[in-house]
Amino acid sequence: MRSTLTQLLRLSQGQLNLLTTCPRKFQYTYLEQLNTPPDPEQEEKQTQGSRFHLLMQQREMGLPIDNFLQVDAQLQSWMVGFANVAPEILAHATDERIFRASEHHRTLQVQDYLLTVIYDLLIADSQKAQILDWKTYPKPPRERQLEKNWQTRLYLYVLAETSTYLPEQISLTYWFVQSDSKPLSIRFSYNSAQHQQTAKKLNQLLNRLTNWLERYCGKELFPQVAENRKICQSCQFALRCERFSADAAITTPLPNLDTIQEVSL
Repeated sequence: MRSTLTQLLRLSQGQLNLLTTCPRKFQYTYLEQLNTPPDPEQEEKQTQGSRFHLLMQQREMGLPIDNFLQVDAQLQSWMVGFANVAPEILAHATDERIFRASEHHRTLQVQDYLLTVIYDLLIADSQKAQILDWKTYPKPPRERQLEKNWQTRLYLYVLAETSTYLPEQISLTYWFVQSDSKPLSIRFSYNSAQHQQTAKKLNQLLNRLTNWLERYCGKELFPQVAENRKICQSCQFALRCERFSADAAITTPLPNLDTIQEVSL
């Protein structure tokens, strides 16, 4: 019998990424709510990212944003740079047949899990649907790495499953507004073969999660990653997992702030 915990569990792309990277860390973070004291620099970066998301949302809703820009030179710089390279995105559509929605939420049930996504901006018409996502960390990951990320997979998959659009009519574009010289975009198109592959990988991962949850209810811990994986060196749970001594934990470097997932509003 499947546990009640499984039936109540909502999953986002962040949880799927963590579950893929380290199931034990997923257990500590999401099931047991274990957290370390926040790092001030990390918090500042997340706050600035959230402010940019709020700025873009207010602009899309037709609300004034001048007060934001006047008191925050960083936001003003990002917005000016983005307006220079992608003015068509900031131009409000005059065609009523074009659908635009900021911070657009969608949910999809797969097995006993409720998958949730939040699109920073969704632009759609009768022929195509474009998902746009704002990133405010300075160094974009490699395109192949981004393609394998569950955000890319899940965002495209959920829209195809919850709309009448064919996979071939859907795309996802990441905008890195803080890149070195000017905002940089990475676009992913979609197709039916990718959709089927994502469905397969998603169901495999959820099957494993169901099994781990059932064992967890029987007091068995989630699996750990192999000891030769370097990710343990920068994990806040390395000592709890007995992957190195308390003395070594003192000198353990903090995670790369550029890779930390920013928080959407």
